[in-house]
Amino acid sequence: MKRRTFFNRTLAGGALLGSGLAVLEPQSVLAKYPRDTFRTQENGKYDLLLKGGHIIDPANAINGKMDIAVTGKKIALVGKKIPVADAKKTIDVSGLYVTPGFIDIHAHVFYTNISKSYRWVIADDLCYPSGVTTVVDPGTSGVNTFGEFKKVIDKSKTRTFALLNISYTGMDDGEQDPAQYKVQPLVEMAKKYPDIIHGFKTAHYWTTQPYDSVHTPWASVDAVMEAGRKAELPVMFDFFPRVVSDGYPPRSYRELILEKTRPGDIHTHCYARHFPVINADGKVNPDIFKAQERGFIFDVGHGAGSFVYRNAVPAIEQGYLPNSISTDLHSANTCGPVVNMANVMTKFLAMGVKLEDVIRLSTMNPARIINHPELGSLKPGNPADIAVFELLKGACSFVDTSGGKSYGSRKIYSVMTVADGAVVFDPWGLGYPEWTKVPKDSDYWVNPSGQPY
Repeated sequence: MKRRTFFNRTLAGGALLGSGLAVLEPQSVLAKYPRDTFRTQENGKYDLLLKGGHIIDPANAINGKMDIAVTGKKIALVGKKIPVADAKKTIDVSGLYVTPGFIDIHAHVFYTNISKSYRWVIADDLCYPSGVTTVVDPGTSGVNTFGEFKKVIDKSKTRTFALLNISYTGMDDGEQDPAQYKVQPLVEMAKKYPDIIHGFKTAHYWTTQPYDSVHTPWASVDAVMEAGRKAELPVMFDFFPRVVSDGYPPRSYRELILEKTRPGDIHTHCYARHFPVINADGKVNPDIFKAQERGFIFDVGHGAGSFVYRNAVPAIEQGYLPNSISTDLHSANTCGPVVNMANVMTKFLAMGVKLEDVIRLSTMNPARIINHPELGSLKPGNPADIAVFELLKGACSFVDTSGGKSYGSRKIYSVMTVADGAVVFDPWGLGYPEWTKVPKDSDYWVNPSGQPY
């Protein structure tokens, strides 16, 4: 990747700095569609036609103005000038971008107990409004708590998968206790629910006590790797390096990404402050490029404490892009610095990553990481999961998790989301008639579940 002049580009313009900094607002979407944006008819071979949008679908090498038709829950056709007469419902999305639904492979949509419930967010509340149609919970639940999590998954409208925690009880104090690392039950649970459980996770094994014969430096990593090999599933790591100055035996980042793990395994929080991303000479750690070349996965996992510009900006300028963009959403970061998936994606735009690459890192790549390539593609026959957004233009700013701010001039603003062929997010009414055309006896709004309130 060509080195980008990020700071020169974003900080040179006075319009982006100082008291005159503007806040982007959604009025541009409403102003663009002051009247009818859709039409309906009784007959048509397609149930839904999104017409006139700019489609970006890296999985199928599409980047241009095209239409997309949906029949039932599946993509029916992507092409130019699909006749309106062929669709029962047509929505004009001219001037907007249309992509596969975003896939967030790191968001906490389950809790382990009441005292830890701050990690919980409700997927249906936050995913659809930011274009996300598939979410992966990374290790909030363990074998002992997955039964309760499955009840949540079964009721969720958002497609939800899980990585099980190596800790038997999930994301709680058991993560520090190797006695809770029960490999065989983990493997058996994954085999029982292969359609939901797509891997395993280890996290938060820092540890809080000196290492001994039980609390060895690699206890959690070795246990979760054993489970991954037995179940033939990938593993995600939330890892904290140790150095001799900590007073404990060291465990190095190099050993994790080049020796302990396999191609397809994932390190989340890849731009966090405490990882050796940038060496003392200002260059990206060469071990990272070696790991990527062997197929190891680096995931953003932004969170409330795991994304700093001091690592991300120089890394991206030197060609170290993540393999996937994700949020690490939990209730302690939805008001900032994460907010939602679209906001995290926009930060990468502001750091000089091309829009097509941002979409690839949020659709095609994460879909392949979780072995569901059909979810990151608009190929006919695939699930009709679609994100529609506007690229707002104007001065805007973003924060990282170290207390720093950066600037940009474009923002991804979600306008409409389609999941399994149904319009599930449309607050600006692209698929609504103007109010004078609504029958007088129509006095309720139909929610995404299809049931009137």
